[in-house]
Amino acid sequence: MSNYFIKEEKIRFQHVDYAGIVFYPRFLEMLNALVEDWFEEALERPFATIHETNGIPTVDLKVQFRKAARLGEILTKYLWVKNLGSASMVCGFRFEDQQGKTCLEGEVILVNVAISNNRENIKSEPFTEDMKQKITPFLSER
Repeated sequence: MSNYFIKEEKIRFQHVDYAGIVFYPRFLEMLNALVEDWFEEALERPFATIHETNGIPTVDLKVQFRKAARLGEILTKYLWVKNLGSASMVCGFRFEDQQGKTCLEGEVILVNVAISNNRENIKSEPFTEDMKQKITPFLSER
């Protein structure tokens, strides 16, 4: 599977509800961790430094919960870019269980923003050419 950023995550007790399945907000935390890891590991733009002057907020999120994930399972999380604009991108994502069955899938729109020193003003800002070059290998139709 080329064009994907891939990470694995073990379902821990902290992720599950009383029924022993992933509580849906934990899936969104896992998605945010995937985005954060992608920015740090693949795009060389760690959140620890990006948020000093910029941000990459989620402005739209579509999620489909396909199958329960249970305590102890290991999920493979995939992230790719479906569309790259001047200051935003549409990313697809999918979480699969160890049998390759989809537990969660959807898309997230991320916008590159500049943040003023007083943090009161936030506005979209085009990606640099360097950042576009780092994102481009993750463009994929799927």
